[in-house]
Amino acid sequence: MMTLSRRERVIVGAGAVVALVVGGYLLLFEPLLRRARDAEALVPAREATLERRRLQVSQRPRLTEELAAITERLESEAARLLRGPTPPLAASELQRLVKELLPTGGVEVRSERVLPPADRQGLQEIGIELTLVGSIRDTVAALAGLEKTDRLLALKDIKIRVVAPGQARELLTTLTVAGYLLPGAGS
Repeated sequence: MMTLSRRERVIVGAGAVVALVVGGYLLLFEPLLRRARDAEALVPAREATLERRRLQVSQRPRLTEELAAITERLESEAARLLRGPTPPLAASELQRLVKELLPTGGVEVRSERVLPPADRQGLQEIGIELTLVGSIRDTVAALAGLEKTDRLLALKDIKIRVVAPGQARELLTTLTVAGYLLPGAGS
């Protein structure tokens, strides 16, 4: 084998040292620097997330009080909804409630029809259509009774006509009354 001269050994040694330095930089030092830069860039975002979570934790007592107040209000308002586990039972209760609100002896119920339930943003709307015959005063009293009830009722549609052209005192009123039912609620 051929031996290298002193000058060639110095050049090969210097090349090996340069290769080790470049390789060490590229394989060891550069990934460490990149990881440090990435971690440094994440620090402000993580600090902001930590601060938001600290604020959320500090608001826990206030949020617990608000939740209790909202739950209490929901329970008190739920008493205004129709009772019944199913829409047909709730429609039956609505019919009974409307008939109780009508003035006795003043308004005659000619027909009634239960409308199919409709979903209204988490509540089921149970509607009935009634046709009433009565005087102007009795019709107004019936509508006022529906308005003043403690239950959550909505008058969806109303049509008022004269029964006979010669008898302007008798009115034929067709109205749609809707009550609301919380789906899945017990009786």
